[in-house]
Amino acid sequence: MRLDRRLLLAGFGTAFGLRSARAASDGPPEPASHESIRALPRSLPGADLQVIDLWPGEAPGGGSGPDADGYRYVEGVVGDITRVARPCLLVMRPANANGAAMIVAAGGGYEFIALGNEGVPVGRVLNAAGITVFLLVYRLPAEGWGSGPDAPRQDAQRAVRLVRARGTEFGIDPARVGVLGFSAGGHLMGETAVGSALDLYAAVDSVDAQPVRPALAGLIYPVITMRKPFDRTHTRRILVGDDVTPAEMKTYSVDLQVGPDTPPTFLAQAIDDPVAVADHPLLMFSALRKARVPAELHLFERGGHGFGLGAPGTPAAAWPGLFLAWIRLHGFQRR
Repeated sequence: MRLDRRLLLAGFGTAFGLRSARAASDGPPEPASHESIRALPRSLPGADLQVIDLWPGEAPGGGSGPDADGYRYVEGVVGDITRVARPCLLVMRPANANGAAMIVAAGGGYEFIALGNEGVPVGRVLNAAGITVFLLVYRLPAEGWGSGPDAPRQDAQRAVRLVRARGTEFGIDPARVGVLGFSAGGHLMGETAVGSALDLYAAVDSVDAQPVRPALAGLIYPVITMRKPFDRTHTRRILVGDDVTPAEMKTYSVDLQVGPDTPPTFLAQAIDDPVAVADHPLLMFSALRKARVPAELHLFERGGHGFGLGAPGTPAAAWPGLFLAWIRLHGFQRR
């Protein structure tokens, strides 16, 4: 059942091309007495998406979190999310659901979440293939959370469990819940895929009895390692700073945690990426092969970083089709 339109987040319509100035001119309605967050202007097109809070109460780890002025998060004019006060999932339902679900984490160096580039557009492509999409709005480590760099990892683990727990409601097969991440979101979903044996928070309800290991993982121009000389990323600076301890190196380097239980993994990257250089997916692919984990890697000559779906007509734009073919190979789409 969909939530009332008034429960959606401020500014989400900008990810669909609606400027925040329009929202300001409409003005939000007064919140009902039962609402704990401010309501969204009813004119925003994103109001058709369901919002699911990840946590029934406060998120684990404590901390004050950011001031989002009464909303769950704050969104800029191009769909970049910051000040995530209340992590959540945004549901994109396909016209003809096939029982598969994908949790999508957009990137942004753990400083923002690029929902307008790597969230909504990707969700539409997956919806067209019959996949139910859950866009993950995760806590950002530097925004005052007690769990710091583990805050987004906790949110991602909870997201996998929550989607499985509510599978019947969405017509989802709990065995077909995958993850897809971009850049820092690729790091987050990589950490989720390789760290499924480690519970990052104490169980809060029956949802947390669900397994955390996704059926498969897609990592698109991901940040993978904290090792030198490949650690010159904003993701590393936000997560662990400049002085990386050996423990932090292992904990936040995805490739160093790959094992036999890591799910099948798809990797795509542009060789001319100046941010997460091509060595990142190469290190991951090598670790997957060593652990005998099924994996597929695509390197495109050009594309840079943050290409999203890829510019039409460019080689990098082939990755969504390649990804869909790969998940069919693994039985993720059965019809």
